[in-house]
Amino acid sequence: MKTAVILCAGLARRMGSSSTPKPLLKIGGRELLSRTVELLRGEGIEEFVFVVNPKNRAPIEGFLSGLSINYRVIVNEHPEKENGYSLFLCKDVVNDEKFILTMGDHLYSEEFVKEAVGGDGLIVDELALYTDKEEATKVLCRNGRVVDIGKKLKNFNGYDTGFFVLDREIFSVAQRLKGRKDKLTMSDIVKEAGVGCTYVSGKFWTDIDTPEDVERARKELIRNSVKGLGDGFISRHLNRKFSLWLSEKLVEKVSPNQVTWAVFFLGLVSALFTLLNPAIGGLLYQLSSMADGIDGEIARASLKTTKFGGWLDSVLDRYVDFLFLSALTLWLKPEISFLPWVLSALFGSLMVSYTTERFKGAYCEDAYGSIPSLRYLPGKRDERVFLIMLFCLFGWIKPLFILISLITNLRVLATTYLIWRERRGT
Repeated sequence: MKTAVILCAGLARRMGSSSTPKPLLKIGGRELLSRTVELLRGEGIEEFVFVVNPKNRAPIEGFLSGLSINYRVIVNEHPEKENGYSLFLCKDVVNDEKFILTMGDHLYSEEFVKEAVGGDGLIVDELALYTDKEEATKVLCRNGRVVDIGKKLKNFNGYDTGFFVLDREIFSVAQRLKGRKDKLTMSDIVKEAGVGCTYVSGKFWTDIDTPEDVERARKELIRNSVKGLGDGFISRHLNRKFSLWLSEKLVEKVSPNQVTWAVFFLGLVSALFTLLNPAIGGLLYQLSSMADGIDGEIARASLKTTKFGGWLDSVLDRYVDFLFLSALTLWLKPEISFLPWVLSALFGSLMVSYTTERFKGAYCEDAYGSIPSLRYLPGKRDERVFLIMLFCLFGWIKPLFILISLITNLRVLATTYLIWRERRGT
């Protein structure tokens, strides 16, 4: 299965005065078509067929010319004949026995597509958590087949996701129905053919019909970009709320790497202010921690994650932590007898991250995903930064170094024990 058909011939009557064709709307930092193509390419699709209407042909062809893909454009001169007719027009250009069919105005997550491409027939969602259920097309499946489909169904057990894995027999059904109907919808074809049902439920997908759908989809896409296995208590209950809110505002405007460097700069500024006033420095340090998740959220939402980006973010975080505690040490000017606590706090802060990153290097697995008990150990970076801010506000600098030293080094010992218990001998 190497071919995908993407239907883009809709008239977008409910999008108001927007001059941009729906498939080219940018949501979450990437156009709908670009997102769908990128996800399908990741699953082995090599050839794309786009069905467009005369009105949106020029902008869509112009956009596709900038993508490095093998594609063909089919023009539906009668878009009023509905999406089933658009599929029918592909009968002579789709050569694969099985192919993927999807809609150009639907937005899918990577997790959804990965599971959907292994299905058969119509991909059905029992839950439809992220789309308007009232507007969604309902499906009734029995014995693994579609027996009824439509927006007004009262008896149904799933929702049409607009994603299909079909074989060429579907064109024979479309040909037969075309001779009997002035308009031909995918629902007509699916019901007549009794295509199979494959359930992919609870994964993010939605369709875009109105400007309100665009805003809702952007927000949901950002919120579904969170991969918080390693989040500490403060991240879950404070930092993520701030970063998600800001990511929604910035996702169309900045790149993940730009955010990474901006947050790094804010961390450096917090260290400089600490030399003059630890309270102000601590507040800025906490603000940089709250913003630290934005680059990852934007990268995942816009499908721009890279190994280098993740590595760079981790390295810069270590620099910020070291420089802030070093600046705090310079402000404190501790006596020689207190230096062991300072050095222990510095070393422990670096080792907390090193132990989990080294696990990933040794086992090629995420430590928090492989050993869930690690998630509940106190002392993650977000928790440490929050404590540092509080102690700086109250001027408790010496107790802070003692507390950070104990928390971090005890966490490293506990991490070592948990990894030994789970992986000894491997």
